[in-house]
Amino acid sequence: IQKLCDRVASSTLLDDRRDAVRALKSLSKKYRLEVGIQAMEHLIHVLQTDRSDSEIIGYALDTLYNVISNDLEEEEQEENLPKQVDNLGSQFTEIFIKQQENVTLLLTLVEEFDFHVRWPGVKLLTSLLKQQGPQVQQIILVSPMGVSRLMDLLADSREVIRNDGVLLLQQLTKSNAAIQKIVAFENAFERLLDIITEEGNSDGGIVVEDCLLLLQNLLKNNNSNQNFFKEGSYIQRMKPWFEVGDDNCGWSAQKVTNLHLMLQLVRVLVSPTNPPGATSSCQKAMFHCGLLQQLCTILMATGVPADILTETINTVSEVIRGCQMNQDYFASVNAPSNPPRPAIVVLLMSMVNERQPFVLRCAVLYCFQCFLYKNQKGQGEIVSTLLPSTIDATGNSVSAGQLLCGGLFSTDSLSNWCAAVALAHALQENATLKEQLLRVQLATSIGNPPVSLLQQCTNILSQGSKVQTRVGLLMLLCTWLSNCSIAVTHFLHNPANIPFLTGQIAENLGEEEQLVQGLCALLLGISIYYNDNSLENYRKEKLKQLIEKRIGRENFIEKLGFISKHELYSRAAQKPQPSFSSPDHMMFDHEFTKLVKELEGVISKAIYKSSEEDKKEEEVKKTLEQHDNIVTHYKKVIREQDQELEELKQRINTLTSQNEQLQATVTQQVSQIQQHKDQYNLLKVQLGKDTQHHNSHSDTFQMNGIQMEEVSKLREELEEWKNKHELLQGQLRQKDSVIEKLKSSQLEMGTTEQSSQTSKSGGLEHNNELQKELEMLRSQIQLQSAEISKLQIEKQKLQVMNTTADPVLGDSGATAANNSELEGRLEQEIKELKSEVKALSEEKESLKQHLDSSSSTVAILQDEKSKLQQEVAESKKEQDDLLVLLADQDQKLSALKIKLKDLGVPVEDEDDIESGDQGDEDEDGDEEEQD
Repeated sequence: IQKLCDRVASSTLLDDRRDAVRALKSLSKKYRLEVGIQAMEHLIHVLQTDRSDSEIIGYALDTLYNVISNDLEEEEQEENLPKQVDNLGSQFTEIFIKQQENVTLLLTLVEEFDFHVRWPGVKLLTSLLKQQGPQVQQIILVSPMGVSRLMDLLADSREVIRNDGVLLLQQLTKSNAAIQKIVAFENAFERLLDIITEEGNSDGGIVVEDCLLLLQNLLKNNNSNQNFFKEGSYIQRMKPWFEVGDDNCGWSAQKVTNLHLMLQLVRVLVSPTNPPGATSSCQKAMFHCGLLQQLCTILMATGVPADILTETINTVSEVIRGCQMNQDYFASVNAPSNPPRPAIVVLLMSMVNERQPFVLRCAVLYCFQCFLYKNQKGQGEIVSTLLPSTIDATGNSVSAGQLLCGGLFSTDSLSNWCAAVALAHALQENATLKEQLLRVQLATSIGNPPVSLLQQCTNILSQGSKVQTRVGLLMLLCTWLSNCSIAVTHFLHNPANIPFLTGQIAENLGEEEQLVQGLCALLLGISIYYNDNSLENYRKEKLKQLIEKRIGRENFIEKLGFISKHELYSRAAQKPQPSFSSPDHMMFDHEFTKLVKELEGVISKAIYKSSEEDKKEEEVKKTLEQHDNIVTHYKKVIREQDQELEELKQRINTLTSQNEQLQATVTQQVSQIQQHKDQYNLLKVQLGKDTQHHNSHSDTFQMNGIQMEEVSKLREELEEWKNKHELLQGQLRQKDSVIEKLKSSQLEMGTTEQSSQTSKSGGLEHNNELQKELEMLRSQIQLQSAEISKLQIEKQKLQVMNTTADPVLGDSGATAANNSELEGRLEQEIKELKSEVKALSEEKESLKQHLDSSSSTVAILQDEKSKLQQEVAESKKEQDDLLVLLADQDQKLSALKIKLKDLGVPVEDEDDIESGDQGDEDEDGDEEEQD
């Protein structure tokens, strides 16, 4: 080895150096330590200086790989060496990466297309990452385009390099979010999914497995990449992975592994530990692309291996967890049996069947919990199958409720626990269902009266069954009674319950029973905290006194603390999925651990509270409830108002659209009328021209008997219109005279007090308005008379045409045609005249209405006049009374002055002289001063 190293270092000929490196390569597997110590520096020098020769570079890379890698078969066979081997590889890696330029050099060599350079370079870099992952990752991250250069390996047409490139990226992306993001944004998802499709999806070989592991590295706990995966519509490309045929027997081990990884990848995207928004959007995408439906098909298929079925149940659980749309779909899935049964019922049958594998039963429980998570509709459906009104009397089909009750009271303690936890999830955060479940009655044995479900649970609890059963029932009771005063009252109504709980807590039992004692303490604490004091014997204060006497407060709090200190409690609190190493460890449920955290503190406080504090707290609760009621009432009112506003807005929109349509039709009709008017004027002009032409050529113009009659009718109608016009004008003149009289009468009354003047000025304003209306009416009548005069002129024209026409018979066919044309035009003009007459009659009606309104205004004015006259008379009367009072006052004053003079009191002259303009109030003031 020393000689070979010298040859590599000192030989000037490339061939000599190449042979020496080839010899080192052959020795490197057996004498790994010696070659590594002596040759590493020389090999790195070769990589730096002999880059032009791919063969020597390939040998050098292979030698370094053999030295650094731990994957050598010879050493793995020896039992005593693995630990030493691991250390050796790690030490050589540390020496190699001490100079960062070495890793950068290796990245440059990996870019070479030559197979003999690229492939050993990829293997060496993978080995370095396995030995010293974080350090090598950091060097690659800071080197320019380091990650991008490695991504090109996935596009290599040589499968060996591509597949080893996938393994290299697996090691590169382990636990490094920054590199994961760069790899994802270098289009890794697209390339990896293409490779999986090319290899045959789940039927592919180990390459598919490697690609799936790399995808897991990129997506697990990386929210940015998960979002990128969803936004890039890659979830839709996962659907074909789960298309399994009807014949599911004889699956290869590789297919099982691939499907297992595919299901785990789906779970990575919808994991409960992800941010809720990201999980929800992935769940919706899985429903819309049909992935959930495909998973449910596998769930209900026959011949699927047990571990795949278990993982599929877990995957479906997390896809539907907390997503109402997916939960509703899952509730509608039926198993392909005869008759079809809901998938939930089929799964629950597996859960309460003790012959099923433990992991499968845990998966079904998780699925049921996820189905009910934040799903009040689903909770209601499960509880309704237990209520008396909905139980199928025929007994043909088994319901979910019946299966849960069967499991709750079976002899298998695991079934008891699973059923109790499942039922507790059906009541989670749903006070209505907690109350409804109190109605459930169970027939225990023939001839005995039915027992309530609550009573039966407490009966089994007191019979001293297995610890697992009692823990399950206590968890159910704690969930049921928490935040439900009615359930607490029902529980306390049974006189045996409180003595049983106090007896359990007070005893000093072994470690196994400590957990039961803690749960009993929690149940008793709930019975105190949520007690509404409706039962006299079990009021809060009495129960506290009982604890003080029988158990002791400190002892009670200590026993309550047993729950949260238990190892199994800590494990259950970590994640929602129930995962237990063995059935014996199945004690706590994840949601129940949340309830314990919430109640432990408040129960401890409640135990130490005095009755006065309790009363205060109750008062506060009542006020809060009242406040909440008021808030809910106002919320309801606001909601109703919002609805009304929405309805009004819709109505306004519809009315606006209707208005716009009507306006459009009106404008259209106006334009049509204008067109008709223009056509009419044009026809009139043409008619005038035609009559002149016929007169100059002595053409015949004949009027038949019918036309003459119509002309005479028109004359009569015109005469009638004239008469009516004159009559209307006469009526208007009468109204004018009445208004003039009213004006004169109001002018005469203008010299009264200012108050009456203001009221009259209002009347004058009203008269002015009436005057304006009359002027408008007059102008309308003048317009009407102008139109009538126009009609008269037209009539005269027709008469002239009639009289001047020379009745000469025309022998040509053209004359007869002209006559018929003229007759048609005359008929049309007569029709138009009729329409004008009709319009005039309508205007006459409107004039009548105007006259009626003016007569009503006149009547109103007359009433106002009479009222004003009454007011004037009253004011005159008041003035007379005042004058009389003033005269009396003057007499009294003069008498008083005379008396004062007689008494010898001097009276000033100013007191005798009273100003004529002085008001009554000044006089009264002077009189009081004199008094």
